[in-house]
Amino acid sequence: MNQLSDRLNNLSPSATLAMSQKSNELKAQGVDVINLSVGEPDFFTPDHIKEAAKQATDQNFSFYSPVPGFASLRKAISEKLKKENNLDYPIEQITCANGAKQVVCNVILSIINPGDEVIIPAPYWVSYEEMVILAEGKSVIVKAGIEQNFKMTPAQLEAAITPKTKALILCSPSNPTGSVYSKEELKGLAEVLAKYPRIIILSDEIYEHISYVGSHESIAQFSEVSDRVAIINGVSKAYAMTGWRIGFLAGPLWLVKACNKLQGQYTSGPCSVSQKAAEVAFSADQTCVEEMRVAFERRRNLVLKEIETIPELECNVPEGAFYVFPKCSSVYGKSCGETTIKGSMDLAVYLLSEAHVACVSGDAFGDDECIRMSYAASDEQLVEAFARIRKALANLA
Repeated sequence: MNQLSDRLNNLSPSATLAMSQKSNELKAQGVDVINLSVGEPDFFTPDHIKEAAKQATDQNFSFYSPVPGFASLRKAISEKLKKENNLDYPIEQITCANGAKQVVCNVILSIINPGDEVIIPAPYWVSYEEMVILAEGKSVIVKAGIEQNFKMTPAQLEAAITPKTKALILCSPSNPTGSVYSKEELKGLAEVLAKYPRIIILSDEIYEHISYVGSHESIAQFSEVSDRVAIINGVSKAYAMTGWRIGFLAGPLWLVKACNKLQGQYTSGPCSVSQKAAEVAFSADQTCVEEMRVAFERRRNLVLKEIETIPELECNVPEGAFYVFPKCSSVYGKSCGETTIKGSMDLAVYLLSEAHVACVSGDAFGDDECIRMSYAASDEQLVEAFARIRKALANLA
């Protein structure tokens, strides 16, 4: 007898985690699987950050922390925002959580009532739509395909706004596409949003430091909307700290207080030792960040060259993050043996079973014509992975 709540029954499992689990299951059986499904840097956390965590344990940072995080961490974040982004956020307007993922969910649960609409450009990160479902809101999906570099236009945004619109979720650099909104493109969106002061803007900037087109641009820089932008960021991607689980929100005081109220009732403050490590990550020398960014850019260029040799795939040039999101619909309807590729999920399953390469189907990201591949892997693994993919796709007829 199913006694689960409707709230949970309405949710879908995370497609990225599900594919990663399938990959791990095959590996456990002795299959040589190359996993391109996970959104996780393959680097180790830099030594100076790990050393800060060791010192924190020695100094007995083993007790509950304040719900929004230690003041010293929030001060480091405030200084980072001023130095790197020219944005002024006092520590009272900053709160920390168990990863940027919890921050996004905190904001959505704090502002969305049943029936409220949230505009989400597609392709989008898999959890956005599910979080809106959790809040009993309605996602309004704006399709932005490869022909427009996967970026929503101001005209599309305006057309999607209704009297029920409560929020917009924007991710730049983007997961899954790697697309980056320029300052001019963000200004165009801000000019539309300026006419609708009730709309809250969730700006997911977790891939800020993995950019190949110069300095990061935040929509929070525009005064006409800055008082209702929720900047969401963290240490997972830039500092290879996915398992440390530290994210932050910088936004209007009323929203930060609301998230603190919510978080205080279900997780309280994030890990004390992780906070001290994150403090050093933000405040110490940033050479390690640039070294990882350079490596990701090299891998991106390598992957793009590999994809150019695969006629079944069409790819834009990602400007950030560590994903490619090639269009693969040219193989739909083709078969290999008893397997027929009807959509991106069929293709992902086929590549895992035949090529032993784990990818994530594009339908999970709102675009069934594409498939997501992470290049957070070694050069050798990437070359081998795309050799396998090339062969598997060539076998489809």
